[in-house]
Amino acid sequence: MSFSVENIVIIGTGSAGLTAAVYTGRANLSPLLLEGTLPGGQLTTTSEVENFPGFPEGIDGFQLMDNLRKQAAKFGARFEQARVESVDFSAGPLRLRTGEREILARTVVIATGAAPRLMGVPGEKEYFGGKGVTTCATCDGAFYRNMDVVVVGGGDSACEEAMFLTRFASKVTLIHRRDTLRASKIMAERTLAHPKIQPAWNSVLTEVLGTPEGGVSGVKVKHAKTGAESVIPCKGVFMAIGHVPNTQPFAQAVDVDENGYFRPVDGSQVKTNVPGVFVAGDCADHVYRQAITAAGMGCQAAIEAERWLAEHGA
Repeated sequence: MSFSVENIVIIGTGSAGLTAAVYTGRANLSPLLLEGTLPGGQLTTTSEVENFPGFPEGIDGFQLMDNLRKQAAKFGARFEQARVESVDFSAGPLRLRTGEREILARTVVIATGAAPRLMGVPGEKEYFGGKGVTTCATCDGAFYRNMDVVVVGGGDSACEEAMFLTRFASKVTLIHRRDTLRASKIMAERTLAHPKIQPAWNSVLTEVLGTPEGGVSGVKVKHAKTGAESVIPCKGVFMAIGHVPNTQPFAQAVDVDENGYFRPVDGSQVKTNVPGVFVAGDCADHVYRQAITAAGMGCQAAIEAERWLAEHGA
């Protein structure tokens, strides 16, 4: 019995996956993209993107990803609504199992992204994505010029978000459940010394407040020691409690670090310890986490996959 073997399977259709599809499509490799549970990735939940090159007036996140999808399809990319449940990369061809079937591939690009950690409090989901709750100061900070905002978290990421937001916001309240920051000493000192940043110690966010028409108006917090509740007025809520890379189905087959992010090899951003398997985007990048850097990694992964196929006679 003979089986069809794909030249390349791309897992994920965010900036990284779709860019990889554009490049491999133009190389006549007829890439197959598996869309997973969130076609288009995290950007589809963002109402406006102002920092993606080429759009001086900004662009709706969903529209940007739809444009990328159409561009990939124009060059022969094929799409399948499937989620990878397990893989076998022990020998070629590479095997990917979805709920419906087993897919064989010569090369694979994993571009499954990362999901921001959220707290699950009332109002968080309702106001997420352009309505006041976000996980990226670099992406959304400029929308909060001369407004009061809060940042939730106590590590380096939270401090970096708070410091960045001081460029735009009139006041930044840093909500942390303890009475000292977990961030590095120099970062913590720099953050607490900034005149625009005010810590809310021993405080736990319990609810995001607002209206459907006006968006976020404040947050309710509870004091961790006394139990007293209070409201902090604000227009923006920046969650900075970490991300979870979507690498679980692959973690037994491809090297990951202690936090679950793919661990590239050979000085490359996109090569893995498995021949023919490449990674791109936020599932391997825990530093920048931007659409443009994910797209750049998608380009790199595509070119590496093309070269691998050429070297191995495909």
